[in-house]
Amino acid sequence: MPSDSTIVPALERVATRLRIASVRATSAAGSGHPSSCCSAADIVAALFFGHMRFDPQDPQNHDNDRFVLSKGHAAPLLYAAWAEAGFVPPDDLLKLRRIDSDLEGHPTPRLPFVDVATGSLGQGICAAVGIALNARRIGSAYRTYVLVGDGESAEGSVWEAAQVADRYRLDSLCGITDVNGFGQSRATQWGHDMAAYRERWEAFGWHAVAVDGHDVGAIVAALDEAAGTTGRPTMILARTVKGKGVSLIEGKDGWHGKPIQPGADLDAALEELNGRLGPGTAIPAIPPPVRSAAAPAQVPAGPPRLPSPPAYDRGSRVATRTAYGDALASLGAADPRIVALDADVGNSTFSQTFESAHPDRFVETYIAEQAMVGAAMGLASRGAIPFPSTFAAFLTRASDFVRMAGIGAMNVKLAGSHAGVSIGEDGPSQMALEDLAMMRAVPGCAVLYPCDAVSAARLVEAAAGCDGMVYIRTSRPKTPVIYGPEEEFPVGGSKVVRESPDDAATVVAAGVTVFEALRAHDALAAGGISLRVIDAYSVQPVDRRALVDAARRTGGRLITVEDHYAAGGLGDAVSEAVAADGIVVERLAVREVPRSGRPDELLERFGISASCIAAAVRRQVRAGVGAAAAGRA
Repeated sequence: MPSDSTIVPALERVATRLRIASVRATSAAGSGHPSSCCSAADIVAALFFGHMRFDPQDPQNHDNDRFVLSKGHAAPLLYAAWAEAGFVPPDDLLKLRRIDSDLEGHPTPRLPFVDVATGSLGQGICAAVGIALNARRIGSAYRTYVLVGDGESAEGSVWEAAQVADRYRLDSLCGITDVNGFGQSRATQWGHDMAAYRERWEAFGWHAVAVDGHDVGAIVAALDEAAGTTGRPTMILARTVKGKGVSLIEGKDGWHGKPIQPGADLDAALEELNGRLGPGTAIPAIPPPVRSAAAPAQVPAGPPRLPSPPAYDRGSRVATRTAYGDALASLGAADPRIVALDADVGNSTFSQTFESAHPDRFVETYIAEQAMVGAAMGLASRGAIPFPSTFAAFLTRASDFVRMAGIGAMNVKLAGSHAGVSIGEDGPSQMALEDLAMMRAVPGCAVLYPCDAVSAARLVEAAAGCDGMVYIRTSRPKTPVIYGPEEEFPVGGSKVVRESPDDAATVVAAGVTVFEALRAHDALAAGGISLRVIDAYSVQPVDRRALVDAARRTGGRLITVEDHYAAGGLGDAVSEAVAADGIVVERLAVREVPRSGRPDELLERFGISASCIAAAVRRQVRAGVGAAAAGRA
């Protein structure tokens, strides 16, 4: 490494070049955040070209030091750094925010040097925790760096991440807070009170270092200090000036998210910056990554598979949440990429089964669902297959993280237990009745809802083998095992569990309502009405072909029943699938805020019990509903 007398001027020159590139790119785009880029330019220059170890031509090298831009609106600065490193063609920077460019307004993993999508503030540091945890999983010496904004430090998820990083003593994790004193609409809560920031981070167990964020030598020294700190993560608190280097915007409010307009203002800004370049000094060579000391665990060829069929006897009663835990532990034994995360409910989600078998790959975030999902995103970005789980109702607390995981097409397998009114006496605060709608709204996310232990185990296996996001909804009640151990459950499929040539209607159910539909089948049969029952275990993608075929064969009468609110769940999925064929769906669902009670009472009261299903079938048969649609089909 060159001496300080030569490296600091070189890094200062790089920082100025990063400012120039960021200002030019945002002006060309007509939008963006040049002031936020300028405040952090010295930090990024010092980090990328004075400290980090990585292969700039191989951004996905497993041993590269990792960087997460949590303040994602400073994306032009990130792109400029990779252009300086030689990976992004410099001319591409002027295509910022164009529809034909992957240099988007905020970073996404369309770019090989971006691990997770950022821009929704407070998320990048959670992902960085997961990336640092992954280094332990694979035995790599890589370090993880995350650039946080002072404005986003008001987000609760930042402090969730802080406590998780402290819990796991992630000394390979280094955060840098760009304390420029301004948010979007006003000064930040603590402005430039560096003591306030230091006290908070130290209270969360972090080693905290305050520096002048425009003193490149001090930044490099702080990064070296962080690398030498053991037993806890480090937060470097860099006091900066928003818009640094451009007199027009430097230290001035009202410039957040505003480019410098082409013309006299831009010309003056670029002239000022170019005047600060100083004499030409070569960029220090980026040191290569440190190769992993430990041999990587052997990853099986192909998707993860259960080592043996699910061992449940037909007719036995097993909760799908229990089977979820069993299957996850079994998969973990077969594939070292499987990681489980939980939010202090492992004895209810049954992720505790995985914890007992594989404690080194179990992450307890405590009651911090945002940190849990964010860390899962970071783990997934580095090749792990994470299964974060909690009560389905509490996953909604992390809905923005789920949304961003969808934007990044992350390979995260979410599991939500205790769904619907069937949980019983705990009442509506614990009853997930919106989760299917939330997850179905995420592009590319498969939504799976097993009804028995065998289907639960197989769907955990299927989820692990899917490329992309998956949500598995598990249930609290013990339900009968109706499938044999060799049964397969491909994503996008369904199972016809009752059928005959004389079926008068089809009921489509999932999870606990499959058993209500089966009871309705038996009650109707006693009265001479034959009912077809479909287990739509794959809510998204739904089995359109099977649904249309069943409707055509049963007089066009199609009824859905779900332990979920009417909006966005199974009924909507089925209706969307069959609408083009002129088939009208009657949807039985929970249509008001429920209350505490026994599960059977609640299913009856809110219209999704066996008797409610039977009544709907009888009504349709008497009225001849669906016959016209069946004829058109």
